[in-house]
Amino acid sequence: MSGSGPSLIRYGDGAHGLPRIAGMATIPRTEIDVFGLCLGGNVFGWTANRDESFAVLDAYVAAGGNFVDTADAYMAGAPGNSGGESETIIGEWLASRGRPEGFVIATKVGKLPGLDNLRPETIRTAADASLKRLGVETIDLYYAHFDDQGTPLAETLGAFGELIEAGKVRQIAASNYSGARLTEALETAEREGLPRYVALQPHYNLMERDYESDQQPVCEREDIACFPFYALAKGFLTGKYRPGGEKVDSVRAERASQYLDERGERMLSALDAIAAAHGVQPAAVAVAWLREQPTVLAPIASARNEDQLAPLIASASLELSAAELEQLSAI
Repeated sequence: MSGSGPSLIRYGDGAHGLPRIAGMATIPRTEIDVFGLCLGGNVFGWTANRDESFAVLDAYVAAGGNFVDTADAYMAGAPGNSGGESETIIGEWLASRGRPEGFVIATKVGKLPGLDNLRPETIRTAADASLKRLGVETIDLYYAHFDDQGTPLAETLGAFGELIEAGKVRQIAASNYSGARLTEALETAEREGLPRYVALQPHYNLMERDYESDQQPVCEREDIACFPFYALAKGFLTGKYRPGGEKVDSVRAERASQYLDERGERMLSALDAIAAAHGVQPAAVAVAWLREQPTVLAPIASARNEDQLAPLIASASLELSAAELEQLSAI
């Protein structure tokens, strides 16, 4: 396995987060440095067309960002799509602009129809297809998109190991794994001498807190970096969705509305007050809270235009007080 750099994660030091140099943090056990906000690529080729995606990527990099997250399954579910659209757009952007120095690409395997498992042959086939679409020789961080309990962990990790040895992948990670399965995967890697997951991508935000009791203790104990998805609770934490408010024209509106209850109203009220105090938007506060949680290196959030990107970028440098963090945590 590659990567023997020292861990930069600190726990229990009262800092509520990770030490960073110019907004960057190092994934433990690796030499991969990432910006404090990971740009989600799930909207590319879905709600953001090629030109809009290029504009978002340009603005993100101009602001100092270096970390994009995608998957071969993005966005297979959209009308007219078959999967791989997001990777293709990112690949075209890289070919058009040239790859920025230190730019980190994360993608996933295991959910694309027809390749929706973690068997060795699937991983090999999917990795080659992703590399071709992205137009790169190496994937920096390659995720198991979902836990495939029908395939032995040793077989999955062994296939990932072959990709690492071939230079096609730098590091591997897990997405949507429970704490128990993440522990089992780490134990399997240790026992069998196989590559170790260095990061976890869970569903975690101010409205979804199960991570704190399930996977967080494992990540903390094992020095696993956390990159949470749905950082804005499917758009709810932007503040666009409110009781009795105007209908928002968004494909995520129905899913975001699930949080419109008494707790959600209290959360929005607190975000409004803290955002006003800092002169930022509620989305910036929500993502900044997440960034400051133990084990979290960089929340993942997507934007379909530059206006949506602005508060996400602001979150990477927003410093919330201990009292503000506790106020949000307590809701």
